[in-house]
Amino acid sequence: MTTMADDLQREVSKTSVPSDDIEVSHLPKDAISQDSMQKKIGDRGSNVGNKGKAIDLKAIRPPIVYDSPGQFVESVARRFKSLWTRRFIFSLLAGQLLSLCITSTSVVTTELTNRGFNLPTTQNWFLYFSLFVVYTPYTIYKYGFKGWGTMILKDGWKYIILSASDVEGNFLVVKAYENTNILSCMLLDCWAITSCMLFTWVYFRTKFHWCQYLGVFICIVGLGLLVTSDQTHNSDGGTGKSKIKGDLLMLAGSTLYGFTNATEEFFVRKAPIYQIVGQMGMWGVIINGIQAAALEHKAIKTGPWDAHTIGYLAIYTVSMFILYTVAPILYRMASSTYFNISILSSDFYGLVIGIFVFQLHPYWLYFPAFGVVICGLIVYFWHNAPEEGEIDPTPPAYIHARGQRQQRQDDLEKADH
Repeated sequence: MTTMADDLQREVSKTSVPSDDIEVSHLPKDAISQDSMQKKIGDRGSNVGNKGKAIDLKAIRPPIVYDSPGQFVESVARRFKSLWTRRFIFSLLAGQLLSLCITSTSVVTTELTNRGFNLPTTQNWFLYFSLFVVYTPYTIYKYGFKGWGTMILKDGWKYIILSASDVEGNFLVVKAYENTNILSCMLLDCWAITSCMLFTWVYFRTKFHWCQYLGVFICIVGLGLLVTSDQTHNSDGGTGKSKIKGDLLMLAGSTLYGFTNATEEFFVRKAPIYQIVGQMGMWGVIINGIQAAALEHKAIKTGPWDAHTIGYLAIYTVSMFILYTVAPILYRMASSTYFNISILSSDFYGLVIGIFVFQLHPYWLYFPAFGVVICGLIVYFWHNAPEEGEIDPTPPAYIHARGQRQQRQDDLEKADH
């Protein structure tokens, strides 16, 4: 037992993330052999994509013991208890807040579509403008105009790519609501999980456990059931023009969402959130504005710009603003993959609203599809805790932020004296 504890201490001392949520005493001392614990550490060692770095002890899940029924129940209880760290609870609450925001935007988009407001690019322009006017001035305040301009010249191309993929992802998703119903759109959005896992591997070389792959596969099976339901049945009261077209648009938008989420996580782990979100807002306003002027300039003049439409647009913008503000925080607390999986509960909220607000009558195959997706979520989390990557959110080395400039000036004054 002493040797095992020493090995654990050596492994934990290698990590760059401090641990204060789970102590060694919480592990099942009477049920863990030295070999099994070392294997557990090896399985989880590179899960977060830190290229070989060991992980925090709190990320290690207690093993399931099958020696007797009593030990089995106790080990399952220990594993369940190990999930509820402070970091996980915050991540869970943040995920549900974002899930409600996504449900709100889905309902509002459906209402706008039903009212004849089919301007997906214009609808999202207000979001990017709000991000721009809030976060860009603060970035300028922190970096100064010179530092802000230098950041744009050196790193602006990265944010142009990020913003372009985000703009087109939002465009395709809103466009999908014109061709299929709210239930299908919200469930098909789960494809962003697979897309995000792929790009997370590209950026972080994340090694997922086989349970996670199995969970994603089960979710994909659920998506297949949904598409089959839409193709074979079209009497759910939706206003879609072509459900298969809507499904394909939603899958394309979800793919871009996965790319955007993983890329933004990569950025926010290395730079301040206000810098990333401010740049997304600035370039989003430009890209979105050009696209709206090219595609929707005629429809903007004839659109139903009444009080109800403006109110719905305000709700949509506020919900998306909260989403874009809280999501980067969740990327740091957990990961972009965790974000995409945690918001699956929005499908349940959407189902309730779709039945009681829009009087939709889902085909019976939708409910098994929803249940399959939820089972995939449970399987994904059964073995592994939420991924935690290395975080170093500092301004670029070529920029002296406001606090750094003041510290440098104070140091010069002290040197003069």
